[in-house]
Amino acid sequence: MNRALNHPPKGAAAPNAAANAPRTGAAVRSAARTKLLLDGPIGPTLARLAFPNVLSMLVMAIYSISEAYFAGRLGVEALAGLALVYPLAMFTQMLSGGSFGGSMAAAVARALGRGDTTAAARLVFAAWGIAIGVAVLSAVLMAVLGAPIFRLLGGQGGALDAALGYAAIYFPLCIAIWLANASFSLMRGTGDMLTPSLVLTAVCAVSVPLSGALSLGWGPFPGLGIAGLALGQTSAFGVGALFSVLYVLSGRTGLNLAGALRGVTRAHVREILRVGLMASLSPVQTVLTVVVMVGLVGRFGAEALAGYGLGARLEFLMVPVAFGIGTAMTAMVGANIGAGHRARALRIAWTGTFGAAAIVGAIGLLVALMPDLWLGLFLDPAASGAWKAGRAYLHIVGPVYAFFALGLALYFASQGAGHVAWPVIAGFARLIVAFGGAALLVATTSMGVTGIFAAIAAGMLTYGVITAVAVRLTGWR
Repeated sequence: MNRALNHPPKGAAAPNAAANAPRTGAAVRSAARTKLLLDGPIGPTLARLAFPNVLSMLVMAIYSISEAYFAGRLGVEALAGLALVYPLAMFTQMLSGGSFGGSMAAAVARALGRGDTTAAARLVFAAWGIAIGVAVLSAVLMAVLGAPIFRLLGGQGGALDAALGYAAIYFPLCIAIWLANASFSLMRGTGDMLTPSLVLTAVCAVSVPLSGALSLGWGPFPGLGIAGLALGQTSAFGVGALFSVLYVLSGRTGLNLAGALRGVTRAHVREILRVGLMASLSPVQTVLTVVVMVGLVGRFGAEALAGYGLGARLEFLMVPVAFGIGTAMTAMVGANIGAGHRARALRIAWTGTFGAAAIVGAIGLLVALMPDLWLGLFLDPAASGAWKAGRAYLHIVGPVYAFFALGLALYFASQGAGHVAWPVIAGFARLIVAFGGAALLVATTSMGVTGIFAAIAAGMLTYGVITAVAVRLTGWR
């Protein structure tokens, strides 16, 4: 571990330059939150921390549903275009809020767990720098590679134009999403789950009517089509980012940032990146799996693509549900690993993981039995091909959602522990099984698009089983 971060020997208290400084009310509250992470009863504490996260994630899911609804009002081509660009837009959310965001929260939690508030404050500025850098890089890459990627996925005609129109707004403005999610993660790392959840809820609540107005042209707003969906979301996140950055700078998280920027070194950046870069492979695998499947399904026509896109969107909505519980685990596990309480950290991980799997599994079984509850929100009754593909996806994939949640929740817990290798390996196994199985079934059987869905289900099952077995056997050692 880097000496610049003042990591103590296992179980020892860390030297802290701020230890004898006068403590503000915010600092006292932060210390109380850290004590709760370390000593509070696992089940009730995890539920208390996860509850606001789950609520905000549900509001975010409502926004995602509304976005697909508005796209559906624009026509099947707009809906197909959204299916092309949605995995990449969701990838931005998963990276900023999950992979890098989780590593930011975990780094701060581990620093606070070992009593080093100085390192925690410096990690704030390192996190913001990383967020800005990655946002700019992603905007440049999409400007250069966006059109070739969408064409490679089978995008053409109106669907391709719709995808390009959305991407032209979303990615240049995604810096707002990165800064907002980075700031939310830093707050969560201090044990404050309520504030970021309230801000995120407000952001999503504003995004819904704003995106609808800008896409469909309500009242005085221009009807920008699918580009309006992207503009509405990024504008709302811009306001949320400004508020959140100012909130953290104010010291209300309990971290004294005075002079912290001058003390930031490459060691603080590495502390986040050593987990964040490895963890980022997980959403890469998730999105790559969906992208590859989009390419395969796209060969069966626009209606099949639209139906699959709605099924895949529900799959992505399971990520926020697991995220709501997972971020609470990241903070609790991180603080306990920092304090040397490995056994307690593992108990936290399994408690939260089984809770996430139960919730997501129940949703999966519901939509598997009654797929029209979901599909009916978006599809015109005349779109028979889209209905058929969507129903087939949910019938086949819905029953294994619990295994997807099992692997994903343990991924978040492993971020807190600073050991994400096995969840990443499981993600690669999922990709191999899903892609290889789909290609094999399409080439050698008459299953058609249902063969692709069967391979997706097998991949999810593989992901959950490998991750759970690995964490059980290794205990993050």
